[in-house]
Amino acid sequence: MLPVMAETLSQLVADSFEIAWDYLEATGELGSPDIAANHLLDTIEAMIRCGERRRLLLSNNAITAYQRFRAEQPLSLAS
Repeated sequence: MLPVMAETLSQLVADSFEIAWDYLEATGELGSPDIAANHLLDTIEAMIRCGERRRLLLSNNAITAYQRFRAEQPLSLAS
């Protein structure tokens, strides 16, 4: 029998956040670090509360939600 890898929720949040952050930083889409951090965490935590546990889905959806959020903001917040 293979061992089950149990990842804590805090580690799941941290890993998903790091993936999303690193991607946005590498692509130049990060914008304000405080706004980005809050938005990514809010998105990831909301999905976890709904039962999602797949790290890449959490990070990819957080990236997409943040990109959408930034696209809807006035230019002063988007930079």
